[in-house]
Amino acid sequence: MSGKPKLHYFNGRGRMESIRWLLAAAGVEFEECFLETKDDLTKLQKDGSLMFQQVPLVEIDGMKMVQTRAILGYIAAKYNLYGKDLKERALIDMYVEAITDLNELLMTHTFQPADKKEQHFATIVDKATNRYFPVYEKVLKDHGQEFLVGNRFSRADVQLLETLLMAEECKPDILAKFPLLQSFKARISNIPTIKKFLQPGSQRKPPLQEKDVPKLMKIFH
Repeated sequence: MSGKPKLHYFNGRGRMESIRWLLAAAGVEFEECFLETKDDLTKLQKDGSLMFQQVPLVEIDGMKMVQTRAILGYIAAKYNLYGKDLKERALIDMYVEAITDLNELLMTHTFQPADKKEQHFATIVDKATNRYFPVYEKVLKDHGQEFLVGNRFSRADVQLLETLLMAEECKPDILAKFPLLQSFKARISNIPTIKKFLQPGSQRKPPLQEKDVPKLMKIFH
């Protein structure tokens, strides 16, 4: 199991998308093996590839890694996207955990029943604009630097950008009151590896559509 990392997941965003983003930001080429049917998942479960019987699964450096946070932490450390010391790593982890909370809200919106969608959307907007974005805006203002932690590019920058773009897909003007986040978005989007990942034809996945949900349910339920 050498060469490029191999990603096992369905052909869509989900929890694998942050992993795709981080590998792409690090300039690492990766292969994808898409789960198309329930049998594809069952095969991985039966051959012992999935420690906890679930994907994402990433084959990297001779390991079969599961659990999204563990995979992201490994990639970040391997490619020097995890700060220069323990204090910076702790800050990055705090920022990333909050980003992940918002990301989960955004990711699950498509799966909400019709009668819950409006309330779920309101929750996304409220938490984004009142709880999460003000914190990152203040961080950027207080230290006046280009990146969130230690004035060097880290996984926190990558995962914040991913989530900002998802939030804008949900509500295009959601960053209206956050000028520093707007300039952060433009700046990080221009980093060559990320700029490449944002181009059409990359391995970045489009937003999940409601028509895709039944197919996913067949694979995972």
